[in-house]
Amino acid sequence: MSGDIADIVAHALPWSKLSGRRVVVTGAGGFLGGYLVRTLLALHAAGIVERPVEVIAMVRDAKRSRERFAGLDRDAAFSLYEWDLSRVDVPDVQDCGFVMHAASLASPRFYGTDPVGTLMPNTTGTAALLEMLRRSRCPQGFLFVSSSEVYGAVANSTGLDETDYGIVDPASVRACYAESKRMGEAMCVAWHHQHGLPTFIVRPFHTYGPGLKEDDGRVFADFVFNVLRGEDIAMNSDGSARRAFCYASDAVSGFFHVLLQGKPALPYNVGNPAGELSVLELAELLITLAPRAGIKVQRQMPRAAAGYMASPYSQLIPDVRRLIELGWRPRIEPRVGFSRMIEAYQA
Repeated sequence: MSGDIADIVAHALPWSKLSGRRVVVTGAGGFLGGYLVRTLLALHAAGIVERPVEVIAMVRDAKRSRERFAGLDRDAAFSLYEWDLSRVDVPDVQDCGFVMHAASLASPRFYGTDPVGTLMPNTTGTAALLEMLRRSRCPQGFLFVSSSEVYGAVANSTGLDETDYGIVDPASVRACYAESKRMGEAMCVAWHHQHGLPTFIVRPFHTYGPGLKEDDGRVFADFVFNVLRGEDIAMNSDGSARRAFCYASDAVSGFFHVLLQGKPALPYNVGNPAGELSVLELAELLITLAPRAGIKVQRQMPRAAAGYMASPYSQLIPDVRRLIELGWRPRIEPRVGFSRMIEAYQA
């Protein structure tokens, strides 16, 4: 991951906006949150900002997160703040300059078993964090990590721009994720409109890389861990669904492009259209990268994990021209990105 962080901070961005600032990162113990924390801490160490960025990593379980951040606790600019964003309350973090809100259950594995825990951090949690930042003396920016799921069932799912919206059935359990992300975005727009709070919205598409957990439940993580364990890849579908896979360092650099250079209250797609693969093509690619020979795609239909709710969308490919206008471009194609991911877990 250290190479990924170096790639992110090498982008020519106005990083000085973060110098000496206090930044709250939610979901810090998760995949994308972990990248955000490490990127912020790396800025001063790399000589990119004059003063260290004070990073407050907001997590639900501080004890478990200390293991994930082993070594960072020696950095005086880093601290853990235990808080459950399902609480209907405002965290008491004094005078933060930025909030990067990446706390969310993002895998369909959890939608059926914990729909309340899925939607609350995106709704009441977002409102609490917006209020926390609004009450600070000098609020600089609020980044909401939304999702491509906000688009719902669209007629044309190739080249989705930020104005292409389809239907989400609010009376379905799986809607807990998409509808709460939609509401989180609406809150960001409302707080900007009414209170002048600088809010920024990113919509990541199928982001992968080192740091994903073995029980993540999304297809790209499941397939990688099949390969790492030397198992056949279990195909739960016909493999025809098409997705645009974006490597973590590309996605996170996109987040910072939006936070530091984007237009407030305007959503930005963050994804790699050139990383488009079908699920079957992804499996076949990973087989070529497998550290052990003889792995194949197992086409029987295994029983889905408890609570897992499959996506109804056959194709989700972003149009990222809005983000490209900020000077961003994805750099890592899937063969390179998935190779890095596999090698990171083997190290």
